[in-house]
Amino acid sequence: MIKTKKILKRTILFLTIFFSACQTDEPTVSLGLRDLYILPRMQKEWLNPAFTGQGYMWTEILPDGRDSLVSTEKDYIFLKEKPGTYKMRFEIIDPLNYMREEITFVVVEEQIEYKEGIDKVYEYVPAPGQFINKIPVYEPGDTEETMRLKAEESLTGVNTSGVSLGAYGGYITFGFDHTVMNIKGQRDFEVYGNSFYSTTGDNGGSNEPGIVLVSFDANMNGIPDDDWYELAGSEYYKKETIKEYEITYFKPDPNKIPTPHKTDTYLSDTTYIRWDSNQNDHGYVSKNVFHDQSYWPQWIDKETITFKGTKLADNYYTISGGVTYYIQVAYDWGYADNHPNAAEDKDGNRLSSFDIDWAVDKKGNKVRLAGIDFIRVYTGVNQYCGWLGETSTEIYGARSLHVGYTYR
Repeated sequence: MIKTKKILKRTILFLTIFFSACQTDEPTVSLGLRDLYILPRMQKEWLNPAFTGQGYMWTEILPDGRDSLVSTEKDYIFLKEKPGTYKMRFEIIDPLNYMREEITFVVVEEQIEYKEGIDKVYEYVPAPGQFINKIPVYEPGDTEETMRLKAEESLTGVNTSGVSLGAYGGYITFGFDHTVMNIKGQRDFEVYGNSFYSTTGDNGGSNEPGIVLVSFDANMNGIPDDDWYELAGSEYYKKETIKEYEITYFKPDPNKIPTPHKTDTYLSDTTYIRWDSNQNDHGYVSKNVFHDQSYWPQWIDKETITFKGTKLADNYYTISGGVTYYIQVAYDWGYADNHPNAAEDKDGNRLSSFDIDWAVDKKGNKVRLAGIDFIRVYTGVNQYCGWLGETSTEIYGARSLHVGYTYR
């Protein structure tokens, strides 16, 4: 009798567990996401769910328990500035196939401390100019790749020597060894040039503004092939600023007979390198007696070079006094090589610093970026200042401003 009771109890327990499991357990389906991720700060984690639905919700669960919706896209890139534990919830919103996943991210300090300065130059494509083939120096046999490496060494070496971008449109693309975070209300990075003020008292001097673009490595392939966004500086919305400007430079004939200026003995060839633009005008990059090397990038084996972008209004005026002096006035803010590196605005921000929140798309709409991986700078004016030469942006380095942090 006792043995029969034990068997009956075991049978009832088994059936209870079996039917409870059938009634309450839902099938476990993998979304292709892990419950736990561990990654360094300022490094990205691409989250790509395996299933689709009518809608998606990525929600960060804040330390006080509140929900903060961060994205309604299917894929999401997780990125944080500081170490800590972060919790998120992902939901597929679908009446037939609702899914939900809770995810924990443990963000740790990097094993090798990040550098504040430039880590890599991805592209160096200057326009013609009097310092081209000199800063950095071109040597016979140099290629696009060897000149890129020379530009990289000029900006990342122990003794930075700078690079010249030449006339309008010439550009350089560089990045850091981490994603530069976009911290709300703060400047995020600086770009250094060789600008200086004269004694005119109007921020005039040698100021050669370069337009700054930024890009986020959304496809996480480590190369600058994602969308670019212009940082809208003080001149962006002004009527004098031309959007979608295009200029083409024509390689000079080495056998061409120079045409020196009739009165300015410093200009040895006023028709040296011709350019045409989509604004139905043309002109020349003149050659002067101070620099007699080729102004055409010698490693570029093409008959023409074309650049496109935003063109700023001319920023110079002249002062006569025996010799004509060309004064290039700095724009208010938002451009590289436009103010001395240490100059500050009324709020104490360096005028060589930039806020990622200034980013706009091609239509001028503001864009919110969590951070950026690539920076491109190009000469933003198309002007020639007599014996002083073409206005050309020079770059002498850059600095990421959020490498140091306080969180303890």
